[in-house]
Amino acid sequence: MRTLDEIGICAKAAEPALRVLNTGKKDEALLGVAEKLLTEAAYILEANEKDVLRAKENGMKPALVDRLMLNQSRIEGMAEGIRQVAALPDPVGEVRSMKQRPNGLLIGQKRVPLGVIGIIYEARPNVTADAFALCFKAGNVVILRGGSDAFYSNLAIVEVIRAALKEHKVPEDAIQLIEDTSRKTAQEFMKMDRYVDLLIPRGGAGLIRSVLENSRIPVIETGTGNCHIFVDESADLSMAVSIIFNAKTQRIGVCNACESLVVHEKILDRLMPALKKKLDEKQVEIRGDEKAAAAVDGVVLATEEDWGTEYLDYILSVKTVGSIDEAIAHINRYNTGHSEAIITSDYANAQKFLNEIDAAAVYVNASTRFTDGYEFGFGAEIGISTQKLHARGPMGLEALTSYKYIIYGNGQIR
Repeated sequence: MRTLDEIGICAKAAEPALRVLNTGKKDEALLGVAEKLLTEAAYILEANEKDVLRAKENGMKPALVDRLMLNQSRIEGMAEGIRQVAALPDPVGEVRSMKQRPNGLLIGQKRVPLGVIGIIYEARPNVTADAFALCFKAGNVVILRGGSDAFYSNLAIVEVIRAALKEHKVPEDAIQLIEDTSRKTAQEFMKMDRYVDLLIPRGGAGLIRSVLENSRIPVIETGTGNCHIFVDESADLSMAVSIIFNAKTQRIGVCNACESLVVHEKILDRLMPALKKKLDEKQVEIRGDEKAAAAVDGVVLATEEDWGTEYLDYILSVKTVGSIDEAIAHINRYNTGHSEAIITSDYANAQKFLNEIDAAAVYVNASTRFTDGYEFGFGAEIGISTQKLHARGPMGLEALTSYKYIIYGNGQIR
């Protein structure tokens, strides 16, 4: 097991080769990794089974077990995600602009890799493959620190990726895994600014807060999603029920699932019975205000805490409002900057919602579950940024690059 310093030194040693690796070689290696994941699927699934069994023995919530669990289909999805990344245009080397100054200098911007990227994440082993593919295609080395719950899965996936890279004569240290999953080591990793250029946390609010408070490395905040759907008075109620059911129940343990529903009081009595009947198919608990509770039987009275909670469970809060302005104010107060949606037939209200909601992704008449790198056409994603600097929303290849100025002269002096 390498120490953190050894990992950092190896990452910095691999960085120059990654920075200049041509697109063809990167794509060839990525396709090799995708194929290797499929041929070694049994090995990866055997390792994942150890993690899942231990998680169940430790009483992990079903939603979190689902995030941890791999199967043949999910491994095929990981491989397909890597193929998608290989098929995407390479941002590295792109010259974004070239302008001539009055003195004859030509000054342009050129896309370059960030360098070494560190990722701290929890029990989602698919992140291991996604993170590698995107970092690698953008010319970056990646150091991964996964959670203890997914230790065997992450270790197996990284071993398979490194083996594929070796077969394609690419530095294996393009990806490294910190095998010590202790909190102390995570804290030390956050201080490795001499080796790591960017740190990305992927996980719950506690993990993200810890990284933001302790890191000496620049951080991109990702993830927590208290996502809302506002049902406007003009909404098609059949559409609303369908979208809410999908956004809440299609996969509950993800950051783009709907956690909070906001309903205009004029359609509350018509919406709630139909919605409750549909949500009962998945035994979703509804926690509503007094008006929502009066509209249909079986609603638990919500507390103030419910409005700001990311449940990651079969629970949905319901807030009643008297206007779109009240809905927007409520959502902007309690959201986490992730994904918000309006169901409406009113064009003016749709535009108002798009303009005034402060979030990375804002939808009209669609499920919040689409906030995803694959769905946005990025192939995969490194995370969903909920901050506003450098990158926002699903982070694809371009978000993993920086730029440098390139200047052409013909003898100019100042």
